[in-house]
Amino acid sequence: MTREMAGLSVVMTGASSGIGRAAARAFAQRGARVALAARRAELLEEVARECRDLGGDAIAVPTDVTDATSVAALAGEAQRAFGRIDVWINNAGTGVFGPYQDADLALHRRTIEVNLLGAMHGAYMALPIFLRQGHGTLINTVSLGGWAPSPFAAAYTASKFGLRGFSASLRQELKDCPDVHVCAVFPAIVDTPGLEHGANVSGRRIDPGPVIYAPEDVAETFVSLVRWPRDEVAVGWPARAAQIAYALAPGPTEHLMGAAMRRALKRASPARRTRGALLKPVATGRGVSGGWRERKGLPFSARPASSIIGVMALAGLVLLAGTKAAARLRR
Repeated sequence: MTREMAGLSVVMTGASSGIGRAAARAFAQRGARVALAARRAELLEEVARECRDLGGDAIAVPTDVTDATSVAALAGEAQRAFGRIDVWINNAGTGVFGPYQDADLALHRRTIEVNLLGAMHGAYMALPIFLRQGHGTLINTVSLGGWAPSPFAAAYTASKFGLRGFSASLRQELKDCPDVHVCAVFPAIVDTPGLEHGANVSGRRIDPGPVIYAPEDVAETFVSLVRWPRDEVAVGWPARAAQIAYALAPGPTEHLMGAAMRRALKRASPARRTRGALLKPVATGRGVSGGWRERKGLPFSARPASSIIGVMALAGLVLLAGTKAAARLRR
């Protein structure tokens, strides 16, 4: 089923910056009505004004997704303002980078609460509304870390593996409701302020590498899913490559990812340890972009530049799988 955006009511968590702010703009400029949710109230009002200037209606609802009561209030405000909720996007996310045992347990707990329980709270509020209406689209922002484990981000990986499973389970529960959809989005590395907002206990500076996607790439994926719902969608060839590699050769994939991350950490410059915005909001990181593409001199979007590399990477994975299968048959 395809759907036009004009007049649709969209709830967006994590809307104050990064992917959420880009997506709010993308829906607003197509005439959608957006309910913006995040902890930074003043910044949400700024995003709401942007959305109105782009032609959409918008309300700002300060929300802590780890608090089910706060998320219930968000659902109520969106319904009062717009009369219904057509789309709910669980986009709030965070993480802890560094050796698992070096971070306070409170930071790991908070990561799970935001990434997994926050999405569960959103789904708990949205699905009854969708079922009463007879339609609705729930979109969960997962990560390539939901397909393959990310070393030195154990709690993040746990939350994203859980979120993928949660999304898949809901889809099966809702099979008898053809107009209620549960979609999962798996972005590769995205240039957002998220690296500033996450905790870093490694003592080393994080570098996202040379293949970085624009928040607008993910935003346009959200829009496409409202028009044409699909179960699982990757944004960027590294995300799809991680999925295939871990499915075909989990052991070697874990080894390569672990070795690459350990080597990168050894070469990285020192950095102070920080809790980021996990336990309370911070003033920095207010825009859509994290500034990584500009600092590295990369294109606005890595999608066109990396397509050939992606095809080569996927071909290599297929070759690896065929080699492994042939070796098993010879035994």
